[in-house]
Amino acid sequence: MRRLVAALVTAAICLQFTSPVAAQDRSAAEIAQIKNSVFNDPRAPVMGNPQGKTVLVEFSDYNCGFCRKSMPEVSALLKSDPDLKLVVHELPVFGEGSRYAAEAALAAKAQGKYPEFHQALMSLKGKAEKASVLRVARETGLDVARLERDMQSPEITAQIEDSLALADDIGLVGTPSFIAGNRAVFGYLSKKDLAGLVAEARGAK
Repeated sequence: MRRLVAALVTAAICLQFTSPVAAQDRSAAEIAQIKNSVFNDPRAPVMGNPQGKTVLVEFSDYNCGFCRKSMPEVSALLKSDPDLKLVVHELPVFGEGSRYAAEAALAAKAQGKYPEFHQALMSLKGKAEKASVLRVARETGLDVARLERDMQSPEITAQIEDSLALADDIGLVGTPSFIAGNRAVFGYLSKKDLAGLVAEARGAK
């Protein structure tokens, strides 16, 4: 269903913490905490410029076709915009294979290979599942035995659960979802569209 919706429309949605109706039920502290979780979670993988003053957030799933289609566009934007920081929230919503891939990707951070592994998983032709994920891990130069051990970490389990809860809390409708400033957009975005979202966030500061 998510794929069908994304194929039909790229829907711009306001984050719940910017909506007057939703905000009236939240304290200023709660709104600030949600924003901090979206943009500044220290556990979330970062790509692009870690010190970038503008932050683009992506919620993605390795078995999401439109996430895979968006990946080259995101990479091109990061290369062209040296002041942009990308924060990735792993949001495995397409079953067990997606969950396994998300756990592996987060575990790859400990070996300093998250960006390469993330891009390789997004470039898969078939389904992301245990066999294909571990094959990509070997091809990326990861220590697979260590990766599998690190994947069992309760911290990684908690991080994924927190990302799923956060997506529900702010009303995201699926993957990929991109957030910059006070706006979230669901669905495939070209480099031009992503740049427009980032420019809007910069102009609102």
